[in-house]
Amino acid sequence: MGRFPRAVCRRRLSGTAIAASTLLLLGGCGFSAGPSRLAPDAPSTMTVTSQSFGRGVLPQRYTCHGAKISPPLNWSGAPQGTKSYAIVVDDSDAPITPYIYWIVFDIPAATTGIQEGQLPEGARQADNSAGRAGYDPPCPRGHSHSYRFTVYALRSWLNLPDGAPTRPAWTAIAAATIGRGRLTLTAKPLLIR
Repeated sequence: MGRFPRAVCRRRLSGTAIAASTLLLLGGCGFSAGPSRLAPDAPSTMTVTSQSFGRGVLPQRYTCHGAKISPPLNWSGAPQGTKSYAIVVDDSDAPITPYIYWIVFDIPAATTGIQEGQLPEGARQADNSAGRAGYDPPCPRGHSHSYRFTVYALRSWLNLPDGAPTRPAWTAIAAATIGRGRLTLTAKPLLIR
């Protein structure tokens, strides 16, 4: 199996399979199990915007090359029954996908946006792929990357603690999603002259 011992590869494949199945759920395929069927339910589509993003580009201010703070986001179109929101920022172009930069959850249902560098009152953050709770600013190197800013409408509160591990937070978001909206932005590496 190449450079890695067989046991390591099995663990990697197992982790990849879990991540892939979680991504399917987070990507919009939920499952509603009735008494005699298992059928996919697509979440409602929401609109996500930001006055700070233009032409599909993530400004350097929100990357490791700038102020390293989280951007402002606004959303609308949540379905009836929304009890809370979650935000996931990831890099679908990362060599080990997905690379998670930010997970915010338990955002109150009355909230329709977040301000630059701030969290709504009561919101919590799960660990990102760097192992810290908080916004890990994207840091494109070598070539441009696409970053996804996804807002999920949830049918419940997650009630996980601040600093919850990434995978349990993902799984809880996937299980509670009833609506979703996404902005996909490109960021370029810093050119040194």
